[in-house]
Amino acid sequence: MAVRIRLARFGTKDRPFYRVVAIDSKAKRNGRSLEQLGTYDPLANPAAVKLDAERIKYWIGTGATPSDTVRSLINRYIKK
Repeated sequence: MAVRIRLARFGTKDRPFYRVVAIDSKAKRNGRSLEQLGTYDPLANPAAVKLDAERIKYWIGTGATPSDTVRSLINRYIKK
């Protein structure tokens, strides 16, 4: 099973809110996730990002690949 770390969209029309989730790569965007790893609210000023760095590092260590958007969030908000 290939695991991806990607965004799942929640919120209403014109008010997006995202969860950062670990999910099977074949699953739908808002399908059943394996674990919720954080949140991303692009409408807050500045954008509100909460990420669980330890769990993200765990999933990447087990072979999960982050999407391009999640990779940029990780690089911006998690200190190395």
